[in-house]
Amino acid sequence: MTGMLASVSSVSEALLVLDAQVDIIDLKQPAAGALGALDIDVIRKIVEHCQGLRPVSATIGDLPMHPELIFNAVSSTAATGVDYIKIGIFPDGDALSTIEKLAVLTQQPLALVAVLFADQQPDFTLIDALKHAGFKGVMLDTMDKAKGPLTQIMPQTDIARFVRHAKERQLLCGLAGSLRLEDIAGLLPYQPDYLGFRGALCARHERVGLLDKAAVMRIKQAIGSRC
Repeated sequence: MTGMLASVSSVSEALLVLDAQVDIIDLKQPAAGALGALDIDVIRKIVEHCQGLRPVSATIGDLPMHPELIFNAVSSTAATGVDYIKIGIFPDGDALSTIEKLAVLTQQPLALVAVLFADQQPDFTLIDALKHAGFKGVMLDTMDKAKGPLTQIMPQTDIARFVRHAKERQLLCGLAGSLRLEDIAGLLPYQPDYLGFRGALCARHERVGLLDKAAVMRIKQAIGSRC
């Protein structure tokens, strides 16, 4: 069964999607990039307000693949008490060494989720390294939101291959990237664990705008009615 991940950037937005009973509350700063990070104090406040009622994930920011830099950012975010920490696998730096460095943290354990970018020639073979390093899951997203939704950037056969590859390795699997209401029906048959949304939840579909509860409920109902 596929769940809904909703990205929020404030306490008020987190409470809105909590009231809507979305499956994962994802914390990010849309104005700061594909995986822009919220201030650590804001993350901590949102975790406190959610009171464990829904899983909370948080991004560490659009950081280059420098092992020590990523390690420190993950450690700082972990201290806030979030359930999942999302790490973008960006094209600059050493992705494999970074993944190997983070294996130390998964022993604590921390639930780490890697994010691959469909518009940056993602290397699906890294999924094996993620599994070996103890990551909890992997998502497929887009870096440049102006290019359109995931479904227009990557062929459906490759999206299906990504989901299958992740599930065969028993990793949580999510799909995101400027997804729209009309993308849901085509993606659900692949059975990802989550579909992630931000822009489609906002007034006028502007991802840096405020969330609109009616839009949140439309997406949630579309996922629920087709599972």
